[in-house]
Amino acid sequence: MFKRQIIKELEKWMVQSDRKPLVLRGARQVGKTTLVNQFAANFEQYIYLNLELPEDREPFQDFRNIETLIQTLFFIKNILISKKHKTLIFIDEIQEVPEALNMLRYFKESEPQIAIIAAGSMLETIFDKPIHFPVGRIEYKMVRPVSFPEFLDAIGEQEALKQLEKIPIAPFAQNKLFTLFQTYALIGGMPEIVDHYSKNRDLFALKNIYDSLINSYLEDVEKYASNKPQILHIRHVIRSAFSMAGKRIKFEGFGSSEYRSREMGESLRTLEKTLLLQLIYPNTAATFPLLPDIKRSPRLQMLDTGLINYFVGIQKEILGTDDLASIFQGTIIEHLVGQEILAFQYTSLSKLHFWVKEKKGSSAEVDFLFPFDGKLIPIEVKSGKAGKLKSLHIFMDLAPHTIAIRFYSGKLNITEAITPNGKKYQLVNLPYFLVSKLEEYLGWLIIEQNHDII
Repeated sequence: MFKRQIIKELEKWMVQSDRKPLVLRGARQVGKTTLVNQFAANFEQYIYLNLELPEDREPFQDFRNIETLIQTLFFIKNILISKKHKTLIFIDEIQEVPEALNMLRYFKESEPQIAIIAAGSMLETIFDKPIHFPVGRIEYKMVRPVSFPEFLDAIGEQEALKQLEKIPIAPFAQNKLFTLFQTYALIGGMPEIVDHYSKNRDLFALKNIYDSLINSYLEDVEKYASNKPQILHIRHVIRSAFSMAGKRIKFEGFGSSEYRSREMGESLRTLEKTLLLQLIYPNTAATFPLLPDIKRSPRLQMLDTGLINYFVGIQKEILGTDDLASIFQGTIIEHLVGQEILAFQYTSLSKLHFWVKEKKGSSAEVDFLFPFDGKLIPIEVKSGKAGKLKSLHIFMDLAPHTIAIRFYSGKLNITEAITPNGKKYQLVNLPYFLVSKLEEYLGWLIIEQNHDII
């Protein structure tokens, strides 16, 4: 079953006594419709509406009151209205009738026993339009590409998944999990890609699907760009962004162009609304609150690492490497770690964070910051020995705790590190494939290992 992790989130939502209508947010092609179709098995009655279809769209366009709307929906789908049956209504492509988002609140007020889910392939692009949104009366969850545990589930590696779930990981399981993670790092987490690979195990056959996915994003531009020049700007950004992924960028001349900062900034922010990419601005403090500094250069995070690999043509290099940190100057594995950190965060406010200390003549940068137990845990993605951790040492001297994480190509172990200023801290060295278990390992370190985070 795809998306097992977020289906668990939906199951929690389903049984809430004060359940609100749910809006699924996510980029195109991340499997929102498939996810809800799977989840619908929990209900006795399921009404699927696609507002791209005139017959499904019409009741919302002619909305008079919620009672009539509900009667119409059940009627056109030939389903009997019954409070005895658990019913799910899924409104797909809701962006075709933006006002329908405001109608969701009426379901909560009038028919709270009916579970309501909405989604849309271009939903994010309407959030800044003059539409009344039912603030506080609907709930949001993010749908992201397939995570590594979900990938294992999809390709039938149940024993590997079982071992991945054990904390701590057994030594005998690590080599196989490294091999499987390398395949995941190669193809990425787009559901259509993972599904095809799970059925055929043919990497070469994925080429046409990658082409189709990337072209669909390029074709979508006309749906949300406001004019022809912006269409050109956004398409340039899409084509350039894959090769810039994981790096800090400047808007001026983005992608070796002659475009100005204003044009590229506007295009990048527009694509950020579609969730195809994320601009991650650095933090400069080692403690809460998280306050990204938007005056500094952001780092570019794309939707999926597999799309990057295909677009920039490094798939063969990944197949032949012993350490993913050696590919693309280490950018690919760092990007994938970010993707995996996001994969188990389902709120619409979830973002990645990193840290910098920049001054004339020197700089330090920590790959990620992970909020945990009231502290900001630094994460480095490194290969080789633990000695080259200059930036991490600088951060730990500022941090009010003594735990740091390193993801690398080696085995699970915990070592004591010491900064040049003499501060001792615990460096938790985790193999790349354990990113999705980050929270569990931090909990294990504190509880099972009797380590005090303060």
